[in-house]
Amino acid sequence: MSQRVIMNETGAPEVMQIEEIELPPPGEGEVQIRQTAIGLNYMDIYQRSGYYPMKVPSPLGLEAAGEIIAIGAGVTGLNVGDRVVYGGVLGAYASARNAPAARVVKIPDGISDEIAAASLMKGMTVEYLLERTYKVKPGDKVLFYAASGGVGQIAGQWGNYLGAEMIGVTSGAENCKRALEQGYAHAIDRKSEDIVQRVKEITGGVGVPVVYDSIGKATFEASLACLATYGMFVSFGATTGEAPAVAPSVLQHGGSLYFTRPTLANYVGPRADLEHSAGRVFEMILGGHVKVNINQRRPLSEVAAAHADLEAGMTTGSTIFLP
Repeated sequence: MSQRVIMNETGAPEVMQIEEIELPPPGEGEVQIRQTAIGLNYMDIYQRSGYYPMKVPSPLGLEAAGEIIAIGAGVTGLNVGDRVVYGGVLGAYASARNAPAARVVKIPDGISDEIAAASLMKGMTVEYLLERTYKVKPGDKVLFYAASGGVGQIAGQWGNYLGAEMIGVTSGAENCKRALEQGYAHAIDRKSEDIVQRVKEITGGVGVPVVYDSIGKATFEASLACLATYGMFVSFGATTGEAPAVAPSVLQHGGSLYFTRPTLANYVGPRADLEHSAGRVFEMILGGHVKVNINQRRPLSEVAAAHADLEAGMTTGSTIFLP
């Protein structure tokens, strides 16, 4: 028997329940994975809460690592015993599961299952943001929100490696200190400091060429005001609600600005893009340029509490479940 988390309705963390199921053999194009570590991502909260509409009943979780224990028909390039990780495949909150082989990548030697599960989706998010949505260049001053979170910590280190002057926004003195330890040259405490004023001070009144905003509604106006002429506003999350609609004239009068709302699903949709993005994440970790901080490890039975903590901003770095 295998355990998995399922929800029969969307809503608060308590809608998630653990059930036991008899796992069938993998189908055509699938592999069966005994999972050893499961990643927690903010996307899970969007889906569980109903912010991203879901058909129920539904499993949950998008990212996990483990060992292949069975191979379905038509699968090539993967073998029983391979250590693998995947992201973006619904149903990751489970002790074992069948997953499409096309979305699975091998974990290289030198990276543990826990690190792989904690970093693949967050790392691929940073890769597409910093290297493809807006290609960060040496000397760029870059504003990045939620700097002490899982994505934010990887972004600070990654951007620093690319030669950028990273400016992180977070909350509280401890989180600011933590951000400065993760590659950020500057840390802005959104609870006690004016974000726009601090950015203008850091940039000599010019503003930044790019803002990466995962907060949404609460920071929309500040993010726009932080941009330099021709700057790009990258809205990639909405933890406080969706950002408002952007009138073209706002971008015009702000300095011929650009606005985009990208998503990881598009950037790693084709298999070649998935392999490229995952490969870059592994390169950055193995090269010592990115350290993944797993600051919360919990049994899968504590999934509701883990969701509540993440929503409340009580976590730092990455959280994983150990099935």
